[in-house]
Amino acid sequence: MTYQHILGRIRSSVARDAYLAGTGSVPAGQLAAMQEVATLVADPYIAADSVRRRIHQLHASGRLDRVMKLSALGVLAASPRVRDFAEASRLAGQQELVALEEGGPNREVYLASADRHRGVLAFLMGHHEVALDWFSRALERERSAQNVGNVLACLLQLDDPAAATDLMRQVLRGWSEHDRQALEELIRADDDLAPLRAGAAEG
Repeated sequence: MTYQHILGRIRSSVARDAYLAGTGSVPAGQLAAMQEVATLVADPYIAADSVRRRIHQLHASGRLDRVMKLSALGVLAASPRVRDFAEASRLAGQQELVALEEGGPNREVYLASADRHRGVLAFLMGHHEVALDWFSRALERERSAQNVGNVLACLLQLDDPAAATDLMRQVLRGWSEHDRQALEELIRADDDLAPLRAGAAEG
Protein backbone atom coordinates (compact mmCIF):
# COMPACT_ATOMS: atom_id res chain seq x y z
CA MET A 1 0.00 0.00 0.00
CA THR A 2 1.45 3.35 -1.03
CA TYR A 3 1.96 6.36 1.21
CA GLN A 4 -0.46 8.44 -0.90
CA HIS A 5 -3.12 5.74 -0.65
CA ILE A 6 -2.80 5.72 3.14
CA LEU A 7 -3.12 9.52 3.17
CA GLY A 8 -6.28 9.24 1.09
CA ARG A 9 -7.79 6.77 3.56
CA ILE A 10 -6.92 9.08 6.44
CA ARG A 11 -8.52 12.12 4.78
CA SER A 12 -11.68 10.12 4.04
CA SER A 13 -11.89 8.96 7.65
CA VAL A 14 -11.52 12.50 8.97
CA ALA A 15 -14.04 13.98 6.54
CA ARG A 16 -16.93 11.55 7.02
CA ASP A 17 -19.84 12.39 9.33
CA ALA A 18 -18.19 15.69 10.11
CA TYR A 19 -20.71 16.76 12.76
CA LEU A 20 -21.00 13.52 14.72
CA ALA A 21 -19.22 13.27 18.05
CA GLY A 22 -16.41 10.74 18.22
CA THR A 23 -16.65 7.52 20.20
CA GLY A 24 -14.63 7.20 23.37
CA SER A 25 -11.90 4.58 23.34
CA VAL A 26 -12.88 3.07 26.69
CA PRO A 27 -16.44 2.17 27.70
CA ALA A 28 -17.63 4.48 30.46
CA GLY A 29 -17.88 1.73 33.07
CA GLN A 30 -14.19 0.88 32.63
CA LEU A 31 -12.78 4.38 32.25
CA ALA A 32 -11.83 4.88 35.91
CA ALA A 33 -9.99 1.54 36.00
CA MET A 34 -8.05 2.33 32.81
CA GLN A 35 -7.16 5.78 34.15
CA GLU A 36 -5.81 4.10 37.28
CA VAL A 37 -3.70 1.78 35.13
CA ALA A 38 -2.35 4.73 33.11
CA THR A 39 -1.33 6.48 36.35
CA LEU A 40 0.41 3.35 37.63
CA VAL A 41 2.25 2.77 34.34
CA ALA A 42 3.49 6.37 34.36
CA ASP A 43 4.80 6.16 37.95
CA PRO A 44 8.53 5.21 37.84
CA TYR A 45 8.46 4.14 41.50
CA ILE A 46 5.89 1.37 41.02
CA ALA A 47 7.32 -1.94 39.81
CA ALA A 48 5.97 -3.36 36.56
CA ASP A 49 5.00 -6.60 38.33
CA SER A 50 2.85 -4.60 40.77
CA VAL A 51 1.09 -2.87 37.89
CA ARG A 52 0.52 -6.23 36.20
CA ARG A 53 -1.00 -7.67 39.37
CA ARG A 54 -3.28 -4.65 39.72
CA ILE A 55 -4.50 -5.06 36.13
CA HIS A 56 -5.44 -8.68 36.86
CA GLN A 57 -7.18 -7.58 40.08
CA LEU A 58 -9.22 -5.01 38.17
CA HIS A 59 -10.26 -7.71 35.71
CA ALA A 60 -11.12 -10.22 38.47
CA SER A 61 -13.31 -7.61 40.20
CA GLY A 62 -15.23 -6.89 36.99
CA ARG A 63 -13.87 -3.38 36.51
CA LEU A 64 -12.05 -4.38 33.31
CA ASP A 65 -13.37 -6.82 30.74
CA ARG A 66 -11.10 -9.26 28.90
CA VAL A 67 -10.34 -6.93 26.00
CA MET A 68 -9.49 -3.95 28.20
CA LYS A 69 -7.37 -6.19 30.44
CA LEU A 70 -5.33 -7.23 27.41
CA SER A 71 -5.13 -3.62 26.27
CA ALA A 72 -3.85 -2.50 29.68
CA LEU A 73 -1.27 -5.31 29.74
CA GLY A 74 -0.19 -4.27 26.24
CA VAL A 75 0.31 -0.67 27.34
CA LEU A 76 2.47 -1.89 30.19
CA ALA A 77 4.52 -4.22 27.96
CA ALA A 78 5.28 -1.42 25.50
CA SER A 79 6.02 1.18 28.18
CA PRO A 80 9.56 2.62 28.48
CA ARG A 81 10.24 0.67 31.69
CA VAL A 82 9.34 -2.72 30.21
CA ARG A 83 9.86 -2.46 26.41
CA ASP A 84 8.88 -6.09 25.84
CA PHE A 85 7.79 -5.60 22.26
CA ALA A 86 7.31 -9.32 21.59
CA GLU A 87 4.86 -9.54 24.50
CA ALA A 88 3.11 -6.34 23.47
CA SER A 89 2.66 -7.75 19.95
CA ARG A 90 1.29 -11.03 21.32
CA LEU A 91 -1.19 -9.15 23.51
CA ALA A 92 -2.41 -7.04 20.58
CA GLY A 93 -3.14 -10.21 18.60
CA GLN A 94 -4.91 -11.77 21.58
CA GLN A 95 -6.92 -8.60 22.11
CA GLU A 96 -8.05 -8.66 18.47
CA LEU A 97 -9.03 -12.33 18.74
CA VAL A 98 -11.10 -11.79 21.90
CA ALA A 99 -12.80 -8.74 20.37
CA LEU A 100 -13.81 -10.80 17.33
CA GLU A 101 -14.96 -13.75 19.47
CA GLU A 102 -17.08 -11.64 21.81
CA GLY A 103 -18.45 -9.13 19.28
CA GLY A 104 -20.97 -6.76 20.80
CA PRO A 105 -21.41 -2.99 20.53
CA ASN A 106 -17.76 -2.23 21.39
CA ARG A 107 -16.26 -4.50 18.75
CA GLU A 108 -15.04 -1.78 16.38
CA VAL A 109 -13.60 0.34 19.20
CA TYR A 110 -11.82 -2.72 20.58
CA LEU A 111 -10.44 -3.65 17.15
CA ALA A 112 -9.28 -0.04 16.76
CA SER A 113 -7.47 -0.40 20.08
CA ALA A 114 -5.62 -3.49 18.81
CA ASP A 115 -4.67 -1.63 15.62
CA ARG A 116 -3.45 1.27 17.73
CA HIS A 117 -1.27 -1.00 19.87
CA ARG A 118 0.34 -2.41 16.73
CA GLY A 119 0.91 1.13 15.47
CA VAL A 120 2.55 2.13 18.73
CA LEU A 121 4.93 -0.82 18.49
CA ALA A 122 5.92 0.06 14.92
CA PHE A 123 6.36 3.71 15.92
CA LEU A 124 8.56 2.84 18.90
CA MET A 125 10.67 0.59 16.68
CA GLY A 126 11.18 3.44 14.19
CA HIS A 127 8.98 2.00 11.40
CA HIS A 128 6.87 5.13 10.97
CA GLU A 129 5.25 4.31 7.62
CA VAL A 130 4.10 0.93 9.00
CA ALA A 131 2.84 2.74 12.10
CA LEU A 132 0.93 5.20 9.90
CA ASP A 133 -0.86 2.31 8.20
CA TRP A 134 -1.93 0.80 11.55
CA PHE A 135 -2.97 4.18 12.95
CA SER A 136 -5.01 4.91 9.81
CA ARG A 137 -6.83 1.59 10.31
CA ALA A 138 -7.59 2.58 13.90
CA LEU A 139 -8.90 5.95 12.70
CA GLU A 140 -11.15 4.28 10.13
CA ARG A 141 -12.68 2.20 12.90
CA GLU A 142 -12.81 4.88 15.58
CA ARG A 143 -12.80 8.59 14.82
CA SER A 144 -11.12 10.02 17.91
CA ALA A 145 -8.62 12.72 18.82
CA GLN A 146 -6.20 10.06 20.05
CA ASN A 147 -6.20 8.27 16.70
CA VAL A 148 -5.79 11.53 14.80
CA GLY A 149 -2.94 12.52 17.11
CA ASN A 150 -1.13 9.26 16.36
CA VAL A 151 -1.52 9.83 12.62
CA LEU A 152 -0.21 13.39 12.97
CA ALA A 153 2.84 12.18 14.92
CA CYS A 154 3.65 9.70 12.14
CA LEU A 155 3.30 12.32 9.42
CA LEU A 156 5.72 14.57 11.29
CA GLN A 157 8.19 11.71 11.74
CA LEU A 158 7.90 11.00 8.01
CA ASP A 159 8.91 14.63 7.37
CA ASP A 160 5.53 15.66 5.93
CA PRO A 161 4.52 18.64 8.08
CA ALA A 162 2.32 20.00 5.29
CA ALA A 163 0.12 16.88 5.33
CA ALA A 164 0.03 16.96 9.15
CA THR A 165 -0.98 20.62 9.22
CA ASP A 166 -3.65 20.11 6.55
CA LEU A 167 -5.14 17.15 8.43
CA MET A 168 -5.09 19.02 11.75
CA ARG A 169 -6.91 22.01 10.21
CA GLN A 170 -9.48 19.71 8.61
CA VAL A 171 -10.30 18.25 12.02
CA LEU A 172 -10.35 21.63 13.77
CA ARG A 173 -12.72 23.00 11.12
CA GLY A 174 -15.07 20.06 10.72
CA TRP A 175 -15.31 18.04 13.93
CA SER A 176 -17.45 18.65 16.99
CA GLU A 177 -16.35 21.14 19.66
CA HIS A 178 -15.62 18.28 22.07
CA ASP A 179 -13.33 16.53 19.58
CA ARG A 180 -11.61 19.76 18.57
CA GLN A 181 -10.83 20.55 22.20
CA ALA A 182 -9.54 17.02 22.78
CA LEU A 183 -7.18 17.30 19.80
CA GLU A 184 -5.98 20.76 20.86
CA GLU A 185 -5.23 19.45 24.36
CA LEU A 186 -3.34 16.50 22.90
CA ILE A 187 -1.24 18.78 20.70
CA ARG A 188 -0.38 20.96 23.70
CA ALA A 189 0.61 17.94 25.82
CA ASP A 190 2.40 15.62 23.35
CA ASP A 191 5.97 16.59 22.47
CA ASP A 192 5.74 14.54 19.25
CA LEU A 193 3.12 17.08 18.10
CA ALA A 194 5.03 20.19 19.19
CA PRO A 195 5.58 21.43 15.59
CA LEU A 196 1.79 21.79 15.22
CA ARG A 197 1.20 23.94 18.29
CA ALA A 198 1.43 27.31 16.56
CA GLY A 199 -0.98 26.19 13.83
CA ALA A 200 -3.43 24.76 16.37
CA ALA A 201 -3.44 28.06 18.26
CA GLU A 202 -4.32 29.90 15.07
CA GLY A 203 -7.28 27.58 14.53
